[in-house]
Amino acid sequence: MNVVAKARQLAPEFAKRSAEFEQLRRVPADVSQQMAAAGFYRMLIPETLGGLEVSPIEAVEVFEALAIGDSSCAWVSFIGATSGTVLVRIPEPSARKIFATPTTMIAGVFAPNGRAEAVDGGFRVNGRWQWGSGTENADWVLGGCQLIDGGEVLTTKGGAPRSHMMLFPAKDVEFLDTWHVSGLRGTGSTDFQVTDLFVPAAHAVGYQVTSNPERPLYQFPQFTLLALGIAAVALGTARGAIDELVTVATKKVRAGSTASIASRSHAQMEVAQAEATLRAARAFFYEALAKAWDKALAGSPVPVDERRDLRLATTHVVQSAVKVVDAMYTLAGGTSVYESSRLQRQFRDVHVATQHIMVAPSTLETVGRLYLGLETNTAML
Repeated sequence: MNVVAKARQLAPEFAKRSAEFEQLRRVPADVSQQMAAAGFYRMLIPETLGGLEVSPIEAVEVFEALAIGDSSCAWVSFIGATSGTVLVRIPEPSARKIFATPTTMIAGVFAPNGRAEAVDGGFRVNGRWQWGSGTENADWVLGGCQLIDGGEVLTTKGGAPRSHMMLFPAKDVEFLDTWHVSGLRGTGSTDFQVTDLFVPAAHAVGYQVTSNPERPLYQFPQFTLLALGIAAVALGTARGAIDELVTVATKKVRAGSTASIASRSHAQMEVAQAEATLRAARAFFYEALAKAWDKALAGSPVPVDERRDLRLATTHVVQSAVKVVDAMYTLAGGTSVYESSRLQRQFRDVHVATQHIMVAPSTLETVGRLYLGLETNTAML
């Protein structure tokens, strides 16, 4: 059974436990272990290290399928999978030690909120990071850091502060109880911190190994893979909302009426529009992804034009998913507001997904400049 089939098999089981995930404010260890055993966390790790190295198309199909059942499981899965790609940017002996078993999980935060002071053999790291999705179940935790040497911030050739992700053993990380939020509650996206932690240079991502392997998967920039995961979660959440509304609409009769919601013309129009909106956004997303993957298969880094289209497609997916979920939530009426309703959870989850910088409205400005032929900073593409 491939990873997509496994995701479709597990999604209904996870859906039954969504309320538990919300109460815990994290994915429990047994569920994380199920996802690890299914191969979700190692999908983007090189085959040479024991990973699956699947195509990004197959990976996002996994995240989408999981999100139909539970958005938080899908989110943690995509964070674990995309975080695993960092192993191609550290020396192979260190990567093999870190990815010690097929169920090893890496998770963390790319934002350079820490400080890594250069010392003999590596770095002395201090920092605190937000949005640490899945980190409490991880074996290794990532934290982005600015590099400091002799009290001075190191810079790139372009003059920007030089930053690298640092890999920490989970036992050396302090997790903080900060994840009290409206949606995606089950992701466990808590703050975490390290204090005066020594990190060997071989665990600084991109420090000793500065280029990606030439294999197709690693022609995709890290930010692109991150955005793809967010879009896939939004797609699955919206699909789950339509499915849930259909179930509700065939049973529910509004007060003062003898007709079900499904029999009302307004509901029929809303569901039809939601299907069109979601399927159109999904088609654009997978079309743009397939074109980018073809470029990668040809052996070259994904060009700017394809990355531009992918970023537009991912942002458009999230915006479209919000419209769909909002419409289904409204159409179900008062049923939606109860904690027992999947629609209220999907409503909250999809709106939290919109807050991620990878799919923020500002991405539209970036891609719009590119379509107009203007000079554009493409570092975040």
